[in-house]
Amino acid sequence: MKLSDFNFDLPEELIAQDPLEDRSSSRLLILDKETGNIEHHIFKEIVNELNEGDCIVINDTKVIPARLIGSRVGTQAKIEVLLLKRKADNIWETLVKPGKKAKVGTRISFGDGLLIGEVVDIVEEGNRLIRFEYEGIFEEILDRLGEMPLPPYITHELKDKNRYQTVYAKNEGSAAAPTAGLHFTEELLKAIEDKGVEIARVTLHVGLGTFRPVKVDNILEHHMHSEFFLIEEKEANKINEAKKRGSRVISVGTTSCRTLESAVDENGLVKASSGWTEIFIYPGYEFKVIDGLITNFHLPESTLLMLVSALAGKEHILNAYETAVRERYRFFSFGDAMFIR
Repeated sequence: MKLSDFNFDLPEELIAQDPLEDRSSSRLLILDKETGNIEHHIFKEIVNELNEGDCIVINDTKVIPARLIGSRVGTQAKIEVLLLKRKADNIWETLVKPGKKAKVGTRISFGDGLLIGEVVDIVEEGNRLIRFEYEGIFEEILDRLGEMPLPPYITHELKDKNRYQTVYAKNEGSAAAPTAGLHFTEELLKAIEDKGVEIARVTLHVGLGTFRPVKVDNILEHHMHSEFFLIEEKEANKINEAKKRGSRVISVGTTSCRTLESAVDENGLVKASSGWTEIFIYPGYEFKVIDGLITNFHLPESTLLMLVSALAGKEHILNAYETAVRERYRFFSFGDAMFIR
């Protein structure tokens, strides 16, 4: 299976730079995964597409302000540090730019010394392990000094940090938002519950590995980075009960999907569990839990595009994307949505 099989032409002006004022007013393309049939709606109309007894699964991870701008101690050399995952209490795996200025032993000052980081190791793909020194509570310092780690294709400044969070974000730890969930409002979630739809919560802390470009022509040679997930027993039971009664399980986002498909046993039941997942879903994969997926439009040649192609078929997906481009849908994190049913 070649990387080029998952390419499509996207005009740059269709990459959404700003969130809409009303989260739920984005457009919604509905794709029937069996027939390839396409419908056009507004996102808040998703409530009409859900049935009593269905279970939608949301990822309640919360994005941390993981982008830090500092300078090498003793110089004015600017260094950007992106926190990827916590390895120990004060040690984080990070992405550092420029890497050549971050040799082992390099000390970096943030906020005029409010936070000091020391590079203690260089690991996979050149990522740095940094040990932080500070007085007080790390999360409070990070909230004061850090910026939201917006994807590189978003060049506009984000005026309100909360617009890169879902309204149900709870558990801090993500380096990127689970963007399919950005379309939901409190009012829409209540309308969904009032219809008799179960809402289950899982947690997957989104790492940048999900968004890293695939660099091998044979996609089977691609290695996914690990991400931490958590499913509590009460939430697993909601999902399993829906499966038992023959109702649909609909994942909100590829992160929720990957969490569920990582925690399923041989009987098709989701296990209450926590750990690290490197699951890579591409065409040929047989889904064990989800029946449908609410998602955004993804980058060409990305692992996320491969995942949705596994669910709906590559031909159906590429046709839907071609239609979305023609109809001027907005793409990527702050863009419009797709419901694969």
